[in-house]
Amino acid sequence: MTALVRADLMPLEEYARQRSAFRARVLGHKRDRQVAIGGHARLYFEDRLTVLYQIQEMLRIERIFEADEIEAELAAYNPLIPDGGNWKATFMLEYEDVEERKFALARLHGVAEKVWAEVGGDRVFAVADEDMEREDPDKTSSVHFLRFDLTDAMIGAARAGQPIRMGIDHPHYRHDTVVPETVRASLVADLR
Repeated sequence: MTALVRADLMPLEEYARQRSAFRARVLGHKRDRQVAIGGHARLYFEDRLTVLYQIQEMLRIERIFEADEIEAELAAYNPLIPDGGNWKATFMLEYEDVEERKFALARLHGVAEKVWAEVGGDRVFAVADEDMEREDPDKTSSVHFLRFDLTDAMIGAARAGQPIRMGIDHPHYRHDTVVPETVRASLVADLR
């Protein structure tokens, strides 16, 4: 997928007019780009459309219209777009209860490096948080950014229709799942 450039973005006034319809389109698209792993972890897979939406929303919220500030947003978000040989995802640890969340985040130190994807019998672990450290000695963050670098064999197997499995292999959180077909098809579309 190609990186976003300023010409791909709507000016603030145009975005205000189209926001409702665009938001509905993106939210529908995102339904087929998420995978729950157990009851408290979820991967939200990014692509060019989801990143475009995030940038447009940031420009709107922050009222950004200066060229250099727009370029800074593009530089910050473009790395989230997969390049045809990988999948990129926002990894969320989701606990509604505040006390349960505190306890879980303390126990799940290092969990982001234990998230994996498997296709055709080959498994890769995610590269986590390349942009910044999201853990401290006491706890992990509830949000991480992951990249799954797929082998050529995995890409071929996914494109040939093989199931995709995803999971977490952490001592305090071991779960895996077969990716639903609608999500599998959406992820295959990200591959070269």
